[in-house]
Amino acid sequence: MSKAEAALARFEKFIGSEEGVGEWMTIDQERINGFADSTLDHQFIHIDPEKSAKLSPYKVTIAHGFLTLSLLPHLGSKIPPIDPKAYEGLVMGVNYGLDKVRFPNPVKVNSKIRARRSLAGVERKAPNTLQLKQVVTIEIDGEAKPACVAESLTRLIYAD
Repeated sequence: MSKAEAALARFEKFIGSEEGVGEWMTIDQERINGFADSTLDHQFIHIDPEKSAKLSPYKVTIAHGFLTLSLLPHLGSKIPPIDPKAYEGLVMGVNYGLDKVRFPNPVKVNSKIRARRSLAGVERKAPNTLQLKQVVTIEIDGEAKPACVAESLTRLIYAD
């Protein structure tokens, strides 16, 4: 049995299961400003605390939705593997894309966020390649609604 076949059998046991919850990370103004500079999105609700206090319904600056989304790899890396043996022989993981993304709640400056992830599916795409579909929910400390819910697709390439 190849490493990819063995991993597929392991992952299939966890479809529909929560994989875990990561660590909290603070989203400060410096990070928001850096993202604004990188993406050239300098809308006042992200970078101008004084104008946001006057005009924004949130009364503070908020993170870009795409900043929150871009942190999926980092936040997800703080979640322990659901089955470490499923990753034996792994050469690399590649972001393949997203099936669905929603931003139900803004991330206010200095909020803490973390990822909660569940395994929605796994498919064999090539003899040495699996595709995971994971639902990642970015939670905001103290908020009932999450910042982001995304169906993330990752290709796992094994040495066979």
